[in-house]
Amino acid sequence: MHSKHVYVIGGGLAGTEAAFYLSQKGINVTLFEMRPDRMTPAHSTPYLSELVCSNSFKSEELTNAHGILKREMSILGSILLDVANKTRIPGGKALVVDRNKFSSMVTEIIEKRIKVERREITNIPEDDLIIISTGPLTSRGLSEKLREIVGEEHLYYFDAVSPIVSFHSLVMDKAFFGSRYGYGKDYINCPMKKEEYEKFIEAILSGEKHLPHIAEDLFFESCLPIEEMARRGRDTLRFSLMKPVGLSIPRKFTDVYAVVQLRKENKEGTMWNIVGFQTRLKYYEQKRAFRMIPCLKKADFLRFGKIHRNTYLNSPKVLDIFGKLRQNILIAGALLGVEGYMESAVTGIIAGVNAFRSLKGLKNLLPPRGTMIRGLYDYINTPKVNFQPINANFGLIEFYKKKRNISKKDYRMRVVERSIKRLEGWRNKYEI
Repeated sequence: MHSKHVYVIGGGLAGTEAAFYLSQKGINVTLFEMRPDRMTPAHSTPYLSELVCSNSFKSEELTNAHGILKREMSILGSILLDVANKTRIPGGKALVVDRNKFSSMVTEIIEKRIKVERREITNIPEDDLIIISTGPLTSRGLSEKLREIVGEEHLYYFDAVSPIVSFHSLVMDKAFFGSRYGYGKDYINCPMKKEEYEKFIEAILSGEKHLPHIAEDLFFESCLPIEEMARRGRDTLRFSLMKPVGLSIPRKFTDVYAVVQLRKENKEGTMWNIVGFQTRLKYYEQKRAFRMIPCLKKADFLRFGKIHRNTYLNSPKVLDIFGKLRQNILIAGALLGVEGYMESAVTGIIAGVNAFRSLKGLKNLLPPRGTMIRGLYDYINTPKVNFQPINANFGLIEFYKKKRNISKKDYRMRVVERSIKRLEGWRNKYEI
């Protein structure tokens, strides 16, 4: 049916995983990436797999949903996990990478073995086998073409990113190193007293915002701007990302009411991300509000927080269960309706698997039930009145019936063991 060639449109996490998988199988691949000729509102480099939001791939603990997803990806030979481990920097229980080293290494690996064309694609051929993985920042031209095919508007939501500050601008006598619950000393912690916290909340609530009339339900829940979280209640932040618990707070800090955490952005430790502080405040408002945090009162902002529109398809309605838009078009990544770096990346692997099988005249496949990957696809394939992107979570996995006298941790480990066994069996049976 198809020529022995696959075209991958989009050089993000899903696109690079798909292209690498196919190249490993001996398939000729061309990867199209429009950057740097045409940039997006959120990207800043020409690198493939650029991380535009956090530099954290989240927890590695197997009893955490993101930990089990990584374990499943390693079983399927994820190139991105391999690079992430080579460019990792301290991050407590999380897999945290040096943002630029990660993306530049991915780019070097892909460009050595795969043809990469740097241009925007706005037309979709009728006969060639194509994987579209252009992500939430799909260009307007390609979005219009997709809309012609699906016959309806895309769904969309808005996303925001956190600021990055210079280490040398931090007032370190107003901060201390440490991770919550004893997992190393990888974060910089900035304590705040009650009066400081309340003034800060007032500043972010009253600050002028970009796109001020966006409805709250157009934001993805796990990426809410801090001002949207504060609107839900003045204590929302100090009971969530600013909670002053699980830390060994030095005695010199008294009456600690809230704590802001900073996470290292690069191996050298010159750049630090304000954890969870994604925002749509205007730049001068960010300076005003965030410098009210004692250790940030002289902060030099290397990147301000910003907001951008993310695009995805109503997948249960317009795609088949394998993520096919047409017989020759597979969708992968955030366009599919997943949220998160690893979630996007793993759908690239599955798209690569099914593109390869299509070329060989074999039936398409999904991983077995009881795995996190299959849980993501089952969610995507289930019709919903208001389809919203999903992160990995244990609610997606088909559980055993829980016995009374088993702890939550032990129960989850049994689920993990079952997942690993099933996925390894599936991989071996179908020579994935």
